[in-house]
Amino acid sequence: MSTSRDFDCIVIGAGVQGSFTAYQLAKKNKKTLLLEQFVLPHSRGSSHGQTRIIRKAYEQNFYTHMMEECYELWAQLEREAGVKLYRQTGLLVMGPEKSANYQNIKDTLQRNKVPMVVLTHDNFSQHIPNVNLAKGDEALVDTTAGVLFADRALKTVQEQFLKLGGVIRDNEKVTDIKPGPVVRVSTSVGVYHAKSLVITAGPWANKLLANTGLQLPLEVVKINVCYWKEKVPGSYGMKQRFPCFVQTECLESKVHIYGLPSNEYPGLMKVCYHMGSKTDPDQRDLQKDKSDIEILQHYIARCFPGLVPEPAIVESCLYTLTPDHHFVLDYHPAYSNIMIGAGFSGHGFKFGPIIGKLLCELSLGEVPSYDLSPFHIRRFQSKTRSAL
Repeated sequence: MSTSRDFDCIVIGAGVQGSFTAYQLAKKNKKTLLLEQFVLPHSRGSSHGQTRIIRKAYEQNFYTHMMEECYELWAQLEREAGVKLYRQTGLLVMGPEKSANYQNIKDTLQRNKVPMVVLTHDNFSQHIPNVNLAKGDEALVDTTAGVLFADRALKTVQEQFLKLGGVIRDNEKVTDIKPGPVVRVSTSVGVYHAKSLVITAGPWANKLLANTGLQLPLEVVKINVCYWKEKVPGSYGMKQRFPCFVQTECLESKVHIYGLPSNEYPGLMKVCYHMGSKTDPDQRDLQKDKSDIEILQHYIARCFPGLVPEPAIVESCLYTLTPDHHFVLDYHPAYSNIMIGAGFSGHGFKFGPIIGKLLCELSLGEVPSYDLSPFHIRRFQSKTRSAL
């Protein structure tokens, strides 16, 4: 391990975004330090758990465009490490046929020539057993979608970063940041210096940004991650080629409901409400709201008759939301050598490789590979305030 405390770049936060940023910097031969406040691996933030959905099905073109390259970067990491990180299952998207959300997703997939199958009430049950398609709903399958093995992916990218000469210091909480031409970062253990700093601290982003005179309009919410028992084991199983799904809106909810086929807990399917209740990331267990579980119980009883409509396991995850649920990928407004990746709003994991590449490009002063205007801080205007 390097004993030097001077680096080309320091990345704060070793979740999926920070880990991929550090990995990309190390690939460019930059001496990089990745700092993490907790002992790795941990389940305190937004990057833990065994699975995540990977998909091109989005309402916005810019996400679908980014995912094209992202699939390639995930495959590249699989080849480099010799590890399987993705399994194609397809993504079933269901929603009211005439609703804007559903139609926008369908239009974006068609516009970008993403392979998909549109299902009607007449042929739905032939393709998707054990699911009831609501009256007035249409369905489509993004056939390129699937499941990312999240814990494995995070461990893999961190291992690759170390192989490239990167340094990870976990169990080191950042206590102060002093901006300047050389940024000084103080932790519970020591002091480090770097030419550039990337902050990818998830729910703790604003606590760190306060040291730099900036507060973003971020809200941290606690999500109940629910697993539901199959009445007949394997009915919704990954091995039986059951797809992931997103219900854009329904009788019970205007918020997305999503699910992944049973895999990590045999005989249990993950089905979650894509929103939670406000919480402090350092006191998450004080947030005990379970109102979303009641919504899910009604939805599952109506649409997934092969599941017992009572959660067998409830875990938790934190989302860090922006007002428009789009990411923040930008330079600090006052310091061009501090980059911010934040507000991934519960849909950022799959983008890890491309976000790492983009934050690396910003850190090196390169022109980013994509138009980042949807992710600029200035879109918040009056909602962004000085912390000083």
